[in-house]
Amino acid sequence: MTATFSGRHIEIAWPDLGITVTAELDGRNAELADALWEALPYQSLQGHALVAGQHLYHAAPIPSLLHLSASTRIPDRREAPDGTVFCSALQHLGIKYGTLTEPMPASPVGQIRQEDLPALLEAGKAIWDSVYSTKKPILAEVRKAGTEGGHRIPHLTAADPDANRLIHDVYTATERAWLSAPQELADLHAGLIPSGAGSFETVLPTLLFVNGETRPLGYATYGGLVRAAVQGMPMDSLRHMARLLVGLPAEFLGYCGLEQLWSFTQRFLNCLDQLDRDDFLSVVSQLALYVNCLGGWNLHLYPWDAGDHLRQLRPHETVRQS
Repeated sequence: MTATFSGRHIEIAWPDLGITVTAELDGRNAELADALWEALPYQSLQGHALVAGQHLYHAAPIPSLLHLSASTRIPDRREAPDGTVFCSALQHLGIKYGTLTEPMPASPVGQIRQEDLPALLEAGKAIWDSVYSTKKPILAEVRKAGTEGGHRIPHLTAADPDANRLIHDVYTATERAWLSAPQELADLHAGLIPSGAGSFETVLPTLLFVNGETRPLGYATYGGLVRAAVQGMPMDSLRHMARLLVGLPAEFLGYCGLEQLWSFTQRFLNCLDQLDRDDFLSVVSQLALYVNCLGGWNLHLYPWDAGDHLRQLRPHETVRQS
């Protein structure tokens, strides 16, 4: 039975920082809020927006966020009050804690209480330093207010034996990587690239391309396949789109060092013809969570401060020609 919204509060804690804030789920976007509530408690690597401003987000282990519709949308999240909590079809839980620059619609589910906003701002500054420069991971814990924390990610199932084995292996890899950097990514960011990807022994271009391929593979491709399956796209079309969209980027990422992702992708494509809609949805949902987990670690590990000397010009400033 779904809980009523009266008195429904969650705590978002960053134990490494000694900071906890409380948010009320205030009745907006009830389906999204229900999905969040029922998934608690969980932990996740905390991320920070890199181009949008003062915004926190992390991958939430909630497959239904990829397809649940929002009944209430803020047309421009820049105008949302500080402390607004969002659920996103990118499988994110987000919190606006200050000025945003990116004008995009967003789906609010709650609000951080007013007295916690200074602590939220303190957390935001520390998390920015973590993502941008120190690279020391900060974990978020989301739980029902007044309850013990914990961690779990969903383990889906399929009737088809090959698909079910694939789901289990993807789940195991996701669980292993969820709270600590996947070894393949750690090696890649340390410059250990077995294939030699990176012209003239460079590393940064390979890191850039891996980041640029992984994020859309999770957000757009697998997220899109989940939504298409839920919305009733014919199975022949779903299979065709999967073949068109997932193979090429996964093969390239395998060459760059993400060999496990490429192996999972090959197994998915090999069993694609034998999957009914339910099995297809389970496989792509489990893979979406795995790829979004990789994407979160990519964003954390990437050496953003390598470009620290580059700063935006003010509108009245011009580039001096040599």
